[in-house]
Amino acid sequence: MRRRPVVIGLTGSIGMGKSKVASKFRHLGVPVFDADAAVRAVQGPGGVALPAIEAAFPGTTGPMGVDRAKLGAAVFGDKAALKRLERIVHPAVGRMQQAFRRRYRSRRAIVLDIPLLLEGEGWKGVDLIAVASAPFHVQRARVLARPGMTEAKFLNVLKHQMPDSEKRRIADIVIETGRGRLLTFRTVQGIARVAKGSRIR
Repeated sequence: MRRRPVVIGLTGSIGMGKSKVASKFRHLGVPVFDADAAVRAVQGPGGVALPAIEAAFPGTTGPMGVDRAKLGAAVFGDKAALKRLERIVHPAVGRMQQAFRRRYRSRRAIVLDIPLLLEGEGWKGVDLIAVASAPFHVQRARVLARPGMTEAKFLNVLKHQMPDSEKRRIADIVIETGRGRLLTFRTVQGIARVAKGSRIR
């Protein structure tokens, strides 16, 4: 039976340094699928999801793709509307992920960078769950340094994400990002080395 790559599921709450961890995997030659970038692609100019989004939420798209403010207003606080949007976007992103897997099927390891890996069912398609994590005070400082971010917005985002403590409990490995870059890099390097030395039948 032909072997396939070890699939590393990378996740982490807002401000936990997940994107930096993903860049370290890329630096080590491990292909990374960025779910957020895929969402932006299907909703951006010429995106495959635009016609369906416009049909479901008239006036929320244009030549530059989705108008995030208008679409946000259309689904904010409306669970049914949010589910409708997810039914449009998620399959399109899923097809992009499948194309990524096919493209790199000969590699020993790949990474799926998925923010809501554990909140949804994405974890079912990975072999190893890696969680980027940092102390709360580090997370808070990182997030509040972002343009336009407020304490209220930060706390609202946290309400919709699984608590970091729960993610750490579920994780196969925790990647500490608040205790120095060297520790973070060495952890990522160790994961990549072990994963590259393995293949899944």
